[in-house]
Amino acid sequence: MKIALAGGGAFGEKHLDGLKNIDGVEVTALVGRRQEPTQEMADKYGVGFATTNYEAMLERDDVDAVILCTPTQMHADQAIKAMNAGKHVEVEIPLADSLADAEAVLNKQKETGLVCMVGHTRRFNPSHQYVHNRIKAGEFNIQQMDVQTYFFRRQNMNAKGQPRSWTDHLLWHHAAHTVDLFAYQAGPIAQANAIQGPIHPELGIAMDMSIQLKAESGAICTLSLSFNNDGPLGTFFRYIGDTDTYIARYDDLVNGKEEAIDVSNVDVSMNGIELQDREFIAAIREGREPNSSVAQVLPCYQVLHDLEQQLG
Repeated sequence: MKIALAGGGAFGEKHLDGLKNIDGVEVTALVGRRQEPTQEMADKYGVGFATTNYEAMLERDDVDAVILCTPTQMHADQAIKAMNAGKHVEVEIPLADSLADAEAVLNKQKETGLVCMVGHTRRFNPSHQYVHNRIKAGEFNIQQMDVQTYFFRRQNMNAKGQPRSWTDHLLWHHAAHTVDLFAYQAGPIAQANAIQGPIHPELGIAMDMSIQLKAESGAICTLSLSFNNDGPLGTFFRYIGDTDTYIARYDDLVNGKEEAIDVSNVDVSMNGIELQDREFIAAIREGREPNSSVAQVLPCYQVLHDLEQQLG
């Protein structure tokens, strides 16, 4: 399986680290915004071809599939171009920053029959898999989720503190993780409400947001998001259920008393990004729909669209 990765930022590097652990996978091409740092990353990971030309990469015979870690605003167009070129595609979250673009990607996937998967990593983190397995076994039902997504990002910086060429978004990117995960764990979303704080004068986005969700099952979710939080960074999920309470921090899980839960045997790795990539590769090899396919996550983008309309 020969993979091209587009986007050499912090998340692109995480994918390269994960792909190294998957048998029979070779990264044959890297695409970046600037040639010099793209070539440096290619040299670091032993990738033979580095370019700033996305279309030139798609023309190569040694590319079976593409992983997109590019700016959000490019995802839909690049995903459609990849499928037009006969390449399977994994798009990092978010799939798009509009419902129309998300639907266009789904329509192209249906037309081509190729694997098109979206990087909703929370479905794959061992911590959330552990909870999901208990739900499927009938041992745990969510009553409430309380989620905090906090960063200190008053400038366009990536996860490694490096300058970014694009502006991130609390609703279309960071809320997408929780909206999809809540539906994945508790069932379809029946109601959604949102409010936001002041718009940043330079970035042009709200820096603080609060979202309420209710599933058809009756379970509720409260999500607080901020780019203003000068403290621990990341997303922290509290599952309050009918039998237990869990707190998930990326791949790690504790109970409500902060006692660690061993999730090392949930899957073949403790790295959610690697597990996400493993699912992408397996779906291509097995000719099946992947978990977190574009079809499965589209309802999340419908909710985000509805919330955007509320926020005006």
